[in-house]
Amino acid sequence: MNKAIFEVLEKLEKQSSLEKSRQVNVSSDERMLAITKETGELLNMLIRLKNAKNMLEVGMSVGYSTIWCAEAIIENNGKIITIEQNAKKIQRAKENFQNANVSEHIAIQEGLAMQILQELSLNEDYKVFFDFVLIDADKENVIEYFDMILPMVSVGGVIVTDNMLYPEKYRESMKEYSSHIQAIQNVRTITSPIGNGEEITIKLR
Repeated sequence: MNKAIFEVLEKLEKQSSLEKSRQVNVSSDERMLAITKETGELLNMLIRLKNAKNMLEVGMSVGYSTIWCAEAIIENNGKIITIEQNAKKIQRAKENFQNANVSEHIAIQEGLAMQILQELSLNEDYKVFFDFVLIDADKENVIEYFDMILPMVSVGGVIVTDNMLYPEKYRESMKEYSSHIQAIQNVRTITSPIGNGEEITIKLR
């Protein structure tokens, strides 16, 4: 990992730790709500194993997960399309991407995830296009997100969904999500205890 990416990730990890321990006061709409470092390492490894080039991220926040993914994607000269609604977080993410020297590999789509995914799904260019997807947005609509995204995923493509186990307040919703995926014939899925719990789903055909 090059120095610029390492330093930005380290800085964001410290910020996330301070926020979670309440050592800094941050308004609810500005909290990072980031994946764990272990999840970042998992995503990075999966992208490398898959040799992914085209990635979709739903829920960018300040870009911590995006940078972990970009570190692997850039070796394939790939691109990440990432979705985020919060303008303040988008500005912070842009600064983080610039400091990590990964900006040219990331395209930010600002707005509601549901609306942007609907637009992408209607674009023939994105049919079976994405090799790798990270879903880390609001849990109320996670099943709808998955259903819209699946036709845009290439055969053999991977979808990772965060917060399957923690925080506990999401657990029932995420159980429903996992059950929904398990009923789909052309995917294989498993829940991993890494980080906050990751659903790892592969599209078979």
